[in-house]
Amino acid sequence: MNYNEFNQFCGSLPATTYVVQWGNSHVWKVGGKVFAIGGWAEDKQPAFTFKTSEVNFGFLSEVDGYKPAPYFANRGMKWIQQFNSTQEKDEELRYYLTESYRLVSLGLTKAKQKALNLNQD
Repeated sequence: MNYNEFNQFCGSLPATTYVVQWGNSHVWKVGGKVFAIGGWAEDKQPAFTFKTSEVNFGFLSEVDGYKPAPYFANRGMKWIQQFNSTQEKDEELRYYLTESYRLVSLGLTKAKQKALNLNQD
């Protein structure tokens, strides 16, 4: 996945906003809370950062091409960075980005969720 594909996918999720910040990174938010970041690679290759469950954090921390996210994980937050993006991993990345979006949106207040028409039964 490249940054254009990343931005297109994140923008397809409901009630998202986009901003460029933190060293020219592509930052995606839901309800004003970050759920995905494109950038911060140690080299010129794309890197994607997202929130995970505790189980997925433990699992992905041990998988090639993933690592605890800089700036987030060292503060105890369960965020992972995919730094070795390949076409074969695109579907997997879309899953983790969608899951990050879900986790972050569930952390919004009920009033904010309702205002954004999110997580409604």
